[in-house]
Amino acid sequence: MKLVVQVRLMPTPEVASALERTLRTVNDAANWLSGQAYERGGETSRKTMQGFAYRDLKDRGLSAQPSLHVLRKVADAYTTLRANIRNGNLGKPGSKRRTKAESKPIVFRPNAAQPYDDRCLSWRVDEQTVSIWTTAGRIRGVRFACAESARKLLAEHRKGESDLVHRDGMWFLIATCEVPEAEQHEPTHFLGVDLGIANIATTSDGKIHAGRELNRYRKRQLALRAKLQKKGTQSAKRVLKRQRRKEQRKATGANHIISKSIVTEAERTGRGIGMEDLAGIRTRVRLRKPQRVALHSWAFAQLGQFVEYKARRAGVPVLFVDPAYTSRMCAECGYTDKLNRVSQGRFACRSCGFVDHADRNASRNIGARAWKLWRSGAESHAPAPV
Repeated sequence: MKLVVQVRLMPTPEVASALERTLRTVNDAANWLSGQAYERGGETSRKTMQGFAYRDLKDRGLSAQPSLHVLRKVADAYTTLRANIRNGNLGKPGSKRRTKAESKPIVFRPNAAQPYDDRCLSWRVDEQTVSIWTTAGRIRGVRFACAESARKLLAEHRKGESDLVHRDGMWFLIATCEVPEAEQHEPTHFLGVDLGIANIATTSDGKIHAGRELNRYRKRQLALRAKLQKKGTQSAKRVLKRQRRKEQRKATGANHIISKSIVTEAERTGRGIGMEDLAGIRTRVRLRKPQRVALHSWAFAQLGQFVEYKARRAGVPVLFVDPAYTSRMCAECGYTDKLNRVSQGRFACRSCGFVDHADRNASRNIGARAWKLWRSGAESHAPAPV
């Protein structure tokens, strides 16, 4: 399985300047190539573009391998655009968003990420340095910093390309690692996981990962952003820039902690993991405006991805099931009624009188559905991308 490891580069001012010029050069070349391909009537395959543009790319100051990477980057961008149009992600034919995407060539930001292969980038993991190609020549001994776990992954499993990223004044390398998967065990049952906003995740064992702290933090950040945007001064804009991605990092950290706890418990007890398939929930659910903010803020898909890849490393099977009516169905007798859900946190069956926490009852139903699917021959899988 593939994992990515992010390390932070610690370049000197001279090296940072060379890296910045390199990103600008390759992205200017990518924009030129994108325009040429668009003017030629959509000749966006890598082979076709290489035939008419390879020499010009080299004349722009790129060596052989970076030229090929620019060709691939532009070709991949147009492939992604066509896939989004085909899947309806940019709206129906004639819609404003789709027309805008189709009416002009793809444009790359001046500091957009650039892929490097082993011919352009050499790792010295023990010394924590890299040797990297730039338009000013090869630069050796550029130091990087990372956690010990990340350094071990790089040393043992790094394989393939790495991306050079310039973000918020910092330089990063994002490396791909091929990590072997553990042999999947045969589960004795499934640990159900119900996802929500008030409680981020509730397991069928009764473990509740509350979202109260994170939701309060989101409200504070929302109020702070509104206040700073209204103020509009230069100092307010500097604070806004400094606050960027801070909320995202906090939510990502919470997802990592929750997913690790879920996978560890399932591995310890010899069970699989059953989760809700919430793909497309944002387009299906109709909510009032205050609730929309909460729904669109939480990364349900990210939590599912974290659980899925951690489970694969541990050999724990994962099934994503249809969540329909799991919050209304009694986990004891199976009776389904809207009135069973007395309140946000309380479930009381109108048929048998069973009373439980509403999220725990739902997670028991999810676990039961996953177990039923597994016994019918379903294989461990992640939800299909939207």
